[in-house]
Amino acid sequence: MVNVWEWGADRFTATHCAAQTTDPRGPDTGENRVMRGGSHLCHASYGNRYRVAARTSDTPESSSGNCGFRCAADA
Repeated sequence: MVNVWEWGADRFTATHCAAQTTDPRGPDTGENRVMRGGSHLCHASYGNRYRVAARTSDTPESSSGNCGFRCAADA
């Protein structure tokens, strides 16, 4: 399990298609952004659900102690 949900730049859609395996993107419009993974607040019995590929959403202006982001740069 991970420490916090990870914010993503992609917008969320409940009809996400995992068929695109190389850099899949969310829709071009929408209010909510993707959150992936799980957090330290998730109950252990939900461990299989909260894997890195797990997805949920929230609005960009929301905040909590169990959501964060990862800094990344091209090598």
